[in-house]
Amino acid sequence: MSVLIDALSWVCLVAGGVFCVIGATGLIRMPDFFTRMHAAGVTDTLGAGLILVGLALQAGLTLVTVKLAMIGILILFTSPTATHALAKAGLARGLKPQLAEDRSQSSKP
Repeated sequence: MSVLIDALSWVCLVAGGVFCVIGATGLIRMPDFFTRMHAAGVTDTLGAGLILVGLALQAGLTLVTVKLAMIGILILFTSPTATHALAKAGLARGLKPQLAEDRSQSSKP
């Protein structure tokens, strides 16, 4: 049973790391503020959650697991809230989302 828990823990840790790297890549590759924010917000929340689950599996049923669960709940609430606040601030400053029509018209001579 210990080998199964260790394997599941490592799967969660590696998958969480992969999602965090994908989110960081999305910050670099996406064309505008809103798509960058979406890429970072969604993947980093999932990546951090999977990492915390993997760490909780490694810790077993201890006080550390309770602390990791509290951190997970905090991330679950604060990350979408911060993303929403950034989007509203961007709209208030006059940033417009880049739409599909904008990209096709801007490439015409």
